[in-house]
Amino acid sequence: MNHLNAEVVGRFDPPGDCNKLLYAPSTKPLTFRRTRRYRLEYEGTEAAARAWVERVLLDAVSEELHLGDGPAIPGSRFLIDYGMKPGALDLEKQAIMGFAKGSRTKETFEIKALTLWQRVYIFGEGAEPEPFVRDIVNPAIHTWTVTRADAHARDCA
Repeated sequence: MNHLNAEVVGRFDPPGDCNKLLYAPSTKPLTFRRTRRYRLEYEGTEAAARAWVERVLLDAVSEELHLGDGPAIPGSRFLIDYGMKPGALDLEKQAIMGFAKGSRTKETFEIKALTLWQRVYIFGEGAEPEPFVRDIVNPAIHTWTVTRADAHARDCA
């Protein structure tokens, strides 16, 4: 089974004020960017998988596609990936999988599994992940990971 990691970044989305994400405002001038991440496990060719991602998951006018495991946006202090726990109702995933089952590319490409995450990049000196995880993630329905800048600095260079 093959896999493809795709991150969709809003081309015109400026950094936002992190206080929009927090219940208790930060005293530091922190900003954030939010993206969508997809992991497709599929049978077929990589070219067909990429074409499907570009056609279905991307708006080529307002969004950019980053393929691979590394961060799409360089320079963050850390990033948080969060998504629905297995078994939790995920309407976006169901809609994508339903569309894929009816897709005409079945003969060259078929999705076997799909995982979706929101990725939040946090920028600014002194940013710490704890308040963001506490205020963004709902542990009853989400899984999450935090990746600090030093862990992905090579990918950002």
